[in-house]
Amino acid sequence: MTIDRRQFLGLAGLSALGFATKPSLETIGRQLRAPGRRWAMVVDPKKCLELDGCTRCIAACHAAHNVPPIAEPRHEVKWIWKERFERAFPSDQNAHTDDALKSKLLPVLCNHCENPPCVRVCPTRATWKRDDGIVMMDYHRCIGCRYCMGACPYGSRSFNWDDPLRHMGGVPSSDYPTRTKGVVEKCTFCEERLAKRQRPLCVEACPEGALVFGDLADSTSQVRELLRARHSIRRKPELGTQPAVYYVI
Repeated sequence: MTIDRRQFLGLAGLSALGFATKPSLETIGRQLRAPGRRWAMVVDPKKCLELDGCTRCIAACHAAHNVPPIAEPRHEVKWIWKERFERAFPSDQNAHTDDALKSKLLPVLCNHCENPPCVRVCPTRATWKRDDGIVMMDYHRCIGCRYCMGACPYGSRSFNWDDPLRHMGGVPSSDYPTRTKGVVEKCTFCEERLAKRQRPLCVEACPEGALVFGDLADSTSQVRELLRARHSIRRKPELGTQPAVYYVI
């Protein structure tokens, strides 16, 4: 088996800088051994709204990934959060939009785009797209230029203006590496769990099953079945980024 230059640099950089914990190496190894996958998520907003005010997906994700709870909006760090429908889907607003969706809060996260603009602008290749579609971050290669944040049209990236450990309020989880001041972070579709054949934590935490995760390349997967049966929309499709997060309405 051969690997290209980016994969080689990723493996070498992670190992040399200490980020390559066992789960991360397993993740890369599985990626190289299992070509053809395209991970995606389907969100059912109406199911989500059945538990108005529920934030279990956010709590599960942020606790596991040591996301610091910073109250200051300008310095907030978030991997998954809730956004009003009209803000998440500005181009899908019209006078006949379902009243059940208007002004309601919907879960949003990194879209793991097919054509990610964040990857194109990163000068150090600290962010890159894997063969299975997941847009990754190498915190050790990030120089904090924030070009990726400017390029992302979804606000899916957060910058650590302060040492995140100062805001944790307890012992951080040892299952995922902590970040440092001056780097960008974001959702990775729980790539460390996928390496163990586990679903993303936000999916498992949702009591209504409003989040469904699977392989778009598999015609028998649940995400494909949902997309065949229901009309779906994606955020800002006019930009050509081709998000891998779909919302069925």
